[in-house]
Amino acid sequence: MKRTIAIIGDGAMAITSATLLVENEHPVRLFSPFPAWADQLSRNRETERSIPGHRLPESVEVTGDESETLGDVELAVTTIPVQLMRSIWERLAPHCPGDLPICSVAKGIENKTLLSPTQVVREVLDGTGDSTRPVAMLSGPCIAPEVARKLPATVTVASQTSTLAQRVQELFTRPYFRVYTNPDLVGTELAAGTKNVVAIAAGILDGLSAGDNAKAALITRGLSEITRLGLSLGGCAETFAGLAGVGDLVTTCISPLGRNRTFGEAIGRGDSVEEAQAKVRGVVEGLATTLSVVELARRHNVAMPITEAVHDVLFKGKAPRDAIAELMSRPLKAEA
Repeated sequence: MKRTIAIIGDGAMAITSATLLVENEHPVRLFSPFPAWADQLSRNRETERSIPGHRLPESVEVTGDESETLGDVELAVTTIPVQLMRSIWERLAPHCPGDLPICSVAKGIENKTLLSPTQVVREVLDGTGDSTRPVAMLSGPCIAPEVARKLPATVTVASQTSTLAQRVQELFTRPYFRVYTNPDLVGTELAAGTKNVVAIAAGILDGLSAGDNAKAALITRGLSEITRLGLSLGGCAETFAGLAGVGDLVTTCISPLGRNRTFGEAIGRGDSVEEAQAKVRGVVEGLATTLSVVELARRHNVAMPITEAVHDVLFKGKAPRDAIAELMSRPLKAEA
């Protein structure tokens, strides 16, 4: 008999993950941290606020009760945005088995601690971000509304525990959703978080009508920045050239459905940060992550001029055109 998979969160990736698992005939329990919304979702199955036009499958159990979420489950899939992850998992921690594997689909870096999503969960549950609890990260170019429409997508699951990676691969793979495995958890999580910062920059270029040449250069040089930081933290170069790296970066920078790109486009058109946020459905993870990436780069002495430029636009009031002009006038050098 198949054991239940717990989905932590109620956003687009939570709904998408639940749907994939149900299609593979796995029992699914979805936890919403908001009891009133959990009750509403359980009754009407409408996901209009996250994936318009999609319904949560009837077989998915929905709960807002922490005490019943993780009982007798095989795996917990955490979809909570990174900056909220700690507080939600602190509510779940008293009810979490000591050996329960965790798979994250959240993309970001926690402010102040500079921890990745799986490190946050490990720290909350086990007291240290370097505990031995099996953890994994499912990442890659997979815009949730497209997956909900069963459009083809290919992702990777990264874990230092090969049996967990293979199990997640088996759980999620569908005819339209192909999952590879990757042992580089550090690189995969770093790539997943930092690409949102570059996506904001891509949106700014769109808002300024800067053209395709500029966006191609941005993606290429943005990937170079991400790779430099990732290698300094112990990631593998192959990861940044793969689905979790360039694959996810390209999708996030070009898709009209991407929250971070859409937010950046509004900034490029002259909106304030607050006005741009109000136009986006869901959390703009790259906004907070920009602060974390800038601090990580400084601590590890890694040059990330694009990230610095995004930071200055979002948090120091620099005009986007001025930021671009400064990037274009930097001292000439060899490409690397």
